[in-house]
Amino acid sequence: MVYISNSTEIGTIYNKSELEALSSYCRERDLLLFMDGARLGHALTADDNDLSLEDIAQYTDVFYLGGTKNGALLGEAVIFNDSSLGEEFDYVLKQRGALLAKGRILGIQFLELLRDNLYFNLARHANVQAQKIAAAFRSEGYSFLTESSTNQIFPILTKQEITKLLKKYDFYIWKNIDETHAAIRLITSWATPEDIVLEFVEEIKLL
Repeated sequence: MVYISNSTEIGTIYNKSELEALSSYCRERDLLLFMDGARLGHALTADDNDLSLEDIAQYTDVFYLGGTKNGALLGEAVIFNDSSLGEEFDYVLKQRGALLAKGRILGIQFLELLRDNLYFNLARHANVQAQKIAAAFRSEGYSFLTESSTNQIFPILTKQEITKLLKKYDFYIWKNIDETHAAIRLITSWATPEDIVLEFVEEIKLL
């Protein structure tokens, strides 16, 4: 099996030609292609994305639509594009202790999230807010660990600047670049208020 994430852990996304190539490679070698879709909404609503949900279904064998990171109480929707792969999947979940007695509650969440494009509107909001922060860093001359168009960005700051920001904000130091610089991981969500983002933008200008 080949396991990929879209968007990835570093905020990047797969384009259609890359997914087609991966799919062809897997099918030629009798491998399954599985897509971790915890942040699939963010990938599909990124400005530079050229994949549709239909493309994901065509080129993967199994993928999941992430709910936990995009407005759901909990849970993910697993989609088997080859139905034979999903036989007895519910029993496997039960054996692993992951089958909820009231599993219909999980289903109701996705019924509502997929109504009137809500799922994608929530993901797009997260992306837009993250890119406002990214633009603020760029305008101040900062570089990034990766070029991300989704809701995860990785600006590179001096450790002094990181210490200053940590006094007011909580975030993850992702990777040390050298003795004096590190990349931080900033993530926005479906619930990130725009006024907090604008406040953070002003803090960036003061670094």
